[in-house]
Amino acid sequence: MDTLFLARLQFALTSVFHFFFVPLTLGLSIFTAIMETAWVRTGKEKYRQLTKFWGHLFLINFAIGVVTGIVMEFQFGMNWSQYSRFVGDIFGVPLAIEALLAFFLESTFLGIWVFGWDRIPKGLHAAAIWLVAIGSNLSALWILVANSFMQSPVGFQMAADGSRAEMTSFSELLFNPYVWLQFPHVITAGIATGGFLVIAVSAWHLMKKTKDEEQFRTSLKFGAIYAFIGSLLVSLAGHTQMQEMVHNQPMKVAAAEALWHSEDPASFSLFTIGDEEKMEDVFSIRVPAMLSFLAYNKFSGEVKGLSELQEEAVAKYGPGDYIPSVITAYWSFRFMVGAGTLMLLAAAVALFKVIREDYTFGKLTGALLLSAFILPFIANSAGWILTEMGRQPWIVVGLLKTEQAVTPASVVSGAELLTSVVVFTLIYSALTLVDVFLLKKYATAGLHGAE
Repeated sequence: MDTLFLARLQFALTSVFHFFFVPLTLGLSIFTAIMETAWVRTGKEKYRQLTKFWGHLFLINFAIGVVTGIVMEFQFGMNWSQYSRFVGDIFGVPLAIEALLAFFLESTFLGIWVFGWDRIPKGLHAAAIWLVAIGSNLSALWILVANSFMQSPVGFQMAADGSRAEMTSFSELLFNPYVWLQFPHVITAGIATGGFLVIAVSAWHLMKKTKDEEQFRTSLKFGAIYAFIGSLLVSLAGHTQMQEMVHNQPMKVAAAEALWHSEDPASFSLFTIGDEEKMEDVFSIRVPAMLSFLAYNKFSGEVKGLSELQEEAVAKYGPGDYIPSVITAYWSFRFMVGAGTLMLLAAAVALFKVIREDYTFGKLTGALLLSAFILPFIANSAGWILTEMGRQPWIVVGLLKTEQAVTPASVVSGAELLTSVVVFTLIYSALTLVDVFLLKKYATAGLHGAE
């Protein structure tokens, strides 16, 4: 059995499962903090009820997210030991800070928030949930610091024997430009994810005319604004990130556009069926010069194609295939952008309804608002697939190939990997079902269920 394929499959499955929960945790933590701040400032009982309600859903998702995240770190030592040896001096630092600083901050004040109701002053209690939200998002920051080194290595030197990378500048690692392109994208994605869950649950209660109708009108108002801001900002952050990738990761951009050869001006693909072996289109619908406009804000400018980038990589790194899976990059990019566009439309519809104080929902509008909460999960997963698959064959761009990073088959056999893949898939599927079941149970129970 191919241990490289199985190790990659296991990490892909566990990371995608884990990332179902992360953005919702990021977004709901901030939203819950906003609700409690409104309660502290106004003293209105409905805000206290909404704080407990959304906080309850946040806690369920947070617990499942922690469980699924822990397993991922063990894979670095077990399945990817060569990677850990090569980059552990650098990669381990942000991971340690994430655990010791961000996660401990988050978990400590989450305990204070859970058990501090009616035991500490309202202002301090609200501060606790804000510290939870800050801790959650700081946790994401440190994970992205580690990931960004894999995408764009900085602040390091190679050991004298060339066996590993050693950190030379922590500040360069922290202020890696790639971090500050990824971080806003992830945070705003979390805001959008949380906002759409708020919209869906609030709209359901309003359509069912439950006894909490007044409170969920308020919840829908906040959720519509929250989701619209998140959807707009995540689109802008993604656009900025793409413009930088044209310079820093041109191979990923070319694969995402199925751009076989360099073009100036470069066309944007609306739909392409291509032949990866011959590096040519079988069928394609393209918008002339649009890719150059998206990349440079003008209808001219060269975007390098896969053929030319492959030649450059061979000249720089030696013989080999440096082109990622074009079909994976191309369609993951379109799923991400397509879902993001629909998110912005759905958020605009919800915002339009609440601005008009219209809380009646026709079949089409109701179906849109109830089902739109799925869109962020599609966009989030597709975005990470593009991010990680688009840099292949590298696990650390320009330094270490993925095939060189896996634990040797003599240490971890294919049979052992296959067994763990099956077991983890079953466990993670069960945990996902538990999360969905509990979220649905308490979301439909309403405010009294949260109490």
